Amino acid sequence: MQPIELSPRAKAIVLTGTMLGMLVAAIDQTVVSTALPRIIGELGGLSLFSWVFTSYMLTSTITVPLVGKFGDMYGRKPFFMAGIAVFTIASALAGLSQNMTQLIVFRGLQGFGAGAITANAFAIIGDIFPPLERGKYQGLFSAVFGLASIIGPTVGGTITDHLSWRWVFYVNIPFGVVAQAVLWYGFPWVRQRHTQRQIDYLGVATLTSAVVPLLLALVWAGDLYAWQSPQIAGLFTVAAASLLAFLLIESRAPEPILPLELFRNRVFVVASSITFLTGIGMFGTVAFMPLFIQGVLGASATNSGIVTLPMMAGMVVSSAGGVRSREKMVWDWPSAADRVIEELR
Repeated sequence: MQPIELSPRAKAIVLTGTMLGMLVAAIDQTVVSTALPRIIGELGGLSLFSWVFTSYMLTSTITVPLVGKFGDMYGRKPFFMAGIAVFTIASALAGLSQNMTQLIVFRGLQGFGAGAITANAFAIIGDIFPPLERGKYQGLFSAVFGLASIIGPTVGGTITDHLSWRWVFYVNIPFGVVAQAVLWYGFPWVRQRHTQRQIDYLGVATLTSAVVPLLLALVWAGDLYAWQSPQIAGLFTVAAASLLAFLLIESRAPEPILPLELFRNRVFVVASSITFLTGIGMFGTVAFMPLFIQGVLGASATNSGIVTLPMMAGMVVSSAGGVRSREKMVWDWPSAADRVIEELR
């Protein structure tokens, strides 16, 4: 696919709006964790602690492949802007929550917006820049995510200590409004030409029916039910059966939401596996470390955010090193990768 022809000024505007949208979604993943112990202290519902993160992850996971496919078919602008709008509105509603159930529901709504943002943000780079420049700007986006990861816990703790935990959600609103204005003004709506437009609804349904029971089993096991209980075993069984159905459907779908041919590429498999394992450690730490620091050690929300700084700083340094390493690679690699993607299309 050839990149969209834009002037340098237009590219700068698109990058600015996209990075603002990415910043909104990225900072929310870490800023809430330091405020959550205080939220539980006010709203109650310690048993529902993990659901504040689970609902967000669940809806964003379901949204990413579907919205990504819609963006490929109908253009990224409406879905990216809709994601920012949903995320901003959900942030305001989360800040107004009066109990944990409301907060969990609104966090799930935030996840829909975050999924739409994530699905399109990096794809936009491929739309407006040629292959040789994509690594550099993807590294810039990674730096935005890393910066949000560093400042998120500290900002969340400071806001919680000096204002209110509700402002942890309200702080997303001005960023979302500015990102919407910038994208509306400078981001062209370009739709790709397709001779056939088919949406893999069966793939979406089976993926959802695989992810939802799996997350429910991992959240409930050892807490609400024993690991050996029929309920947990049943959820794992449904997740496994749905996964097999998903793989079968994707292998036969004319336009699958997840082309299985990608898994023939060892680089893709290794990178995806490392990202998966790293995410387990990172999000587990970000979610539960502030609860331990505040609830067990009795430290402030600000200090609980500072504790996570070394891990987040390591992410930024590693991302910067990865960008420099990519720039030293053989120059025809991006072109070769682009040819593989075009063949898969």
